[in-house]
Amino acid sequence: MATIAGNLYQLHHRMAEACEAASRPVQSVTLLVVSKTFPGDAVREAHAAGERRFGENYVQEGLDKIAELADLRSSIEWHLIGPLQSNKTRVVAEAFDWVHSVDRLKIAERLSEQRPAGLAPLQVCLQVNISGEASKSGITPDELPALARAVAALPALRLRGLMAIPEPAEDPEAQRLPHRALAELMAETNRQLGLQMDTLSMGMSADMEAAILEGATLVRVGSAIFGSRVKL
Repeated sequence: MATIAGNLYQLHHRMAEACEAASRPVQSVTLLVVSKTFPGDAVREAHAAGERRFGENYVQEGLDKIAELADLRSSIEWHLIGPLQSNKTRVVAEAFDWVHSVDRLKIAERLSEQRPAGLAPLQVCLQVNISGEASKSGITPDELPALARAVAALPALRLRGLMAIPEPAEDPEAQRLPHRALAELMAETNRQLGLQMDTLSMGMSADMEAAILEGATLVRVGSAIFGSRVKL
């Protein structure tokens, strides 16, 4: 029977093979373990297997897990990867280390204002709707320069890069196109604005290899580690 540690071993092997195919060093890609809907015990098991970065989609579930695993707090980096409403910014600014889903200046401003002075700057990514899907959150590529410029100037945030959830595709080449577009967008925005964004949060269980081939620095994987996701 598969274990979380065994699944992680296989996943890191997949990541290493993808890095080799992309002629990239394996340390250039970081795994973000997506623990949404899975219990704290599963996070604890993954932590025991060596993982230190965990992603949650739902604010309250993430806060509950952070509290449950308070004894591990100093060795866990908590990432919010799901939508964030303005009435939840304070608790996120106080509890999380990263937010990947910033797509409005108002949200970024509130996170900056509400980040406790004793904590390190909140690391943020801007979510781009790279496939142009009506059902997806995120800004359009055309909206990126203005938002990136404004967020980069906020005092309690550090703008790290871009995040996207591309439209699913079966064909490996089709999977690569939106990831390539996001990588090119970040490079162009850095050049245009003189920024130093260094994080491409893209790629999940089904399209991780395509994302790594196109420059992903952080892949968000859950089901390949924990199994079928529990319905909330």
